[in-house]
Amino acid sequence: RSYLTETGGDSVQVGGSLRLSCAISGFTYRNNCVGWFRQAPGAEREGVAAIFTERGVTRYPGSAKGRFTVSEDIAKNTVYLQMDSLKPEDTAMYYCAAHFAYGGRCEIRESDFKYWGQGTLVDVSS
Repeated sequence: RSYLTETGGDSVQVGGSLRLSCAISGFTYRNNCVGWFRQAPGAEREGVAAIFTERGVTRYPGSAKGRFTVSEDIAKNTVYLQMDSLKPEDTAMYYCAAHFAYGGRCEIRESDFKYWGQGTLVDVSS
């Protein structure tokens, strides 16, 4: 039983682009903080971006800032991660995660996120 479903991962060449999707179901879309994380083998999970649903507020830790953009389609209950100028070091399993934005909080702190998708693989090569 998954509340979050990621799609869009693929194998791409260096410099290419992908758009990942996170479809949300089973809980109210509004007033959630939805984050994108990634994890490469042997590495710690890293926060990439987050969005406060329907508020127009986004967060970027900085590791891929300027190349990645998080957005949403409210009608579809879907959050996107647009990834441009991809590099080999972007190769990882990408996860979306969510939590209720209690007190209006939406940051990229991993421990805050309660619901996680199964991930979608992004493989960037030369």
